[in-house]
Formats: sequence, structure tokens, C-alpha cells
Amino acid sequence: MYHLSKLKNGVTLITVPVKGTKATTVLAMFPVGSRYEENKLSGASHFVEHMLFKGTEKRPTALDISRALESVGADYNAFTYKDYTGYYIKIDSTKQELAFDVLSDMFYHSRFDKDEIEREKGVIVEELRMYEDNPTMAVDMLFDHIIFKEHPLGRDIGGTSETVRSFGRDDLFGYYQSHYTPHSMVLVVAGNISSSKIRNHFKYFERDSAPKVKEKISYTENYQKFVYPTRPPSIEERIAVKERKVDQAHVIIGFPGLAHRDPRRFADALLLTILGGGMSSRLFVEVREKRGLAYMIRSGSSGHRDTGAAYVQAGLDPARLHEAVKVIQEELRKTAMQGVTEQEVKEAKDHIIGRMALSAEDSSTQAEWFAKQFLFMSKIETMEEVAKKLKKVTARDIQRLAGQIFDPDQTRLAIIGPVKKEEVVEMLR
Repeated sequence: MYHLSKLKNGVTLITVPVKGTKATTVLAMFPVGSRYEENKLSGASHFVEHMLFKGTEKRPTALDISRALESVGADYNAFTYKDYTGYYIKIDSTKQELAFDVLSDMFYHSRFDKDEIEREKGVIVEELRMYEDNPTMAVDMLFDHIIFKEHPLGRDIGGTSETVRSFGRDDLFGYYQSHYTPHSMVLVVAGNISSSKIRNHFKYFERDSAPKVKEKISYTENYQKFVYPTRPPSIEERIAVKERKVDQAHVIIGFPGLAHRDPRRFADALLLTILGGGMSSRLFVEVREKRGLAYMIRSGSSGHRDTGAAYVQAGLDPARLHEAVKVIQEELRKTAMQGVTEQEVKEAKDHIIGRMALSAEDSSTQAEWFAKQFLFMSKIETMEEVAKKLKKVTARDIQRLAGQIFDPDQTRLAIIGPVKKEEVVEMLR
């Protein structure tokens, strides 16, 4: 069972004991990401993430930080998304004090050295180019843009090469000071935490040198909200195509979806599992096994505080693109019109609950689960509590949701491949 408390400087602390592991994960997450950035600061959240690994007063260089952690075999990394940024260290529990020391040092004493910032600009620009050169990743960004348009949710999390190169130290350090405050941090310690000494390790995050701001930012209110247009956009506005000479057409077919707290989210998880959650799913069988139209096909969703999206993603033979899209559309239509079977519902529930059971053995997965639950849900729900709610969903609930989501007039289509937009538009008419 987890325990929720506050450190004396305002940091939210969640401790999650995990039986049978020798690892401890220390994860700090902040409710800020690319959607909170002004246009001119597009990519700042991601850039700050990089800079926190580039040296502190105690560990002046990136090598000092990496050597301290790698010398004990620790796993460590960070991730920036549209609504949050997280940093974690997973370490042998007998060395756990080092994780508290290094992570807190990064948050409270990072140097933001000017020369290091200039060097890192080149690194991040190359990272952006890497994603753009990978069509599987690039089609994700293309889909975000076609569904969220010019809204901050439609921007690349990493920004653009122009914005990245424009950042000065004051821009990044000011952004860091505004958002990396104790009251906005949720610190999760998961895994082998039975040691009597662990309470002494929390002192690392209670230091008085934490960044201070004049006023607290409300991350649940202080952002530009997104609302889908009630009148469906034209077909041309709902299609984005990047013509590129690649062997596969990389495709995402998507629809307006659900926000984090939407009560239908449990039915949504089951619906998308039935459609494309594994090798026995409807789309995998119809598109790959029966017709050989794709190697990879899957369905999923992305949620935010105020909105979300549901999607099907596939890598397809460009010569059979039309056929494949029609098969996918027909399967979505059938699900909405005819529903799903009781057997499919049972198997989907068992699949999701089984996957959660496996992930619960990993301290880093547990840490991320509880951090997101705290930041985005009205109250923390354990995996066991979520499993109980999944079990209550009926086949009728799933069909009703399919009818609401899979509206043909709301279909968005993003494609990267050797095809022209005019061909795709005609294909969907």
C-alpha cells in the first residue's frame, strides 16, 4: 500500500513498497510540458530536461553525474511530454541514498552553464532531425498537428531548430525557476524501501536552496484549453500527407478522444485492446493475418487534462494503401454498429489486468503510475482499484463508446510515404 505525505518545503511524497525486488526507484515528476510553453519558448521544457544532466555545483560536468550513477550500475533517464516532465534513478536498494543525493542535486543546483547551453543546442537539433528522419516517429507529430492544429498540443515537444537555437541562458533558467518548485514536484519512491534509513534520505529534497517563485502556478487551470470544433472540418483539413520516398506508407487514422479523467476511460481501454491490443485483436487479424497488408498495426489513445485522441497506427504497402484503409475503416464501423462479443470483453479485461500485474513487479513502472495518478486524476487509484472498475464495463458500454468516437466525419488521417494528398482525399470521399 502506498503512503502519501508532504515534505516540509511542499514537495509531495509518495512511497510505494514493492515486494520481491532489490531495486529502488526515485522518480520526480513536474506537471509542466510543451503545452505550457509560449510560442517563442517552444521546446523549453525539453531543453531544461537536458540541462539538468549537464552539471551541478557539486558535480560540475555531465560526466561527473553519469559516472556517479553508472559506477553502481544505476538505470537513469528523463522524459518530457506535453503535460509533464519526469526524472528517475533506479538503483540497487543498498545504494539508494546516492539516488536521492544526485537527483536532488540536479534539481536544486544545476549550473545552466552558458557554454554548455550552446553546445547542447546542436545536440537537440540533431535529436529533432533524428525523429523527423524516422517516419514511424514523424507520423506521430504529423498526426498531432492535423488533430490539434495550431494549438500548443499540436506542436513538437522538442520545439523547432529555430526556437532551440534562439534560447539564451535567461530564457531557460527563468523557465526552470518558474516551474521546478517544491510545491509542483511529486516525488515517488518505489521498490525496496523497507530500510529504516530511508526517512533520512528525504532530507535531500527539503533543502532551502530549492527554486522559489513569487506566486504558485496552477497547472490544472493555467493553460490554453483545447476544444474540438463542433462542426467537422472538411476532408482536406482532416488529412495531412508528407510525400516521401520510403518503402512503407506510415499511417495514423485518428479521432477525437477522451481526457484523463473521463469516466469512459475504462471502456476506452477495453475498446482499443479489442481492436488493436495484440496479435489476436480484430485489426491484427483482419489487416495482417488475413490479408497481409501490414507488419505493424496497433490501436491506442493519448489523454490530456482537457482532451484526448484515439488512433490506429500501421505501416502499410503503399500500393495497397487504399485497400488497407478501407479494411480498417470497416472494422471500426462494424465495432460501432454491431458491438463486441462477451468473449472479447472478457479476454480484453484479462489482458489489461494481466499486463498490470506484470508491470506491478517493476519499481519504475509503479513510480510512474503513482506520479501520474497524483498529477492528473481526482484521486489516486491503485492498479487493483482500476482493475475493479475495468471488470464493471459491459459490452454495451464499449459499443456505445465506439459509436461516439468512430464518427467518419471526424476521422483524421496522417500519412508519410510515397503518396499524394489528392489521392488520399479521393480515397476518403
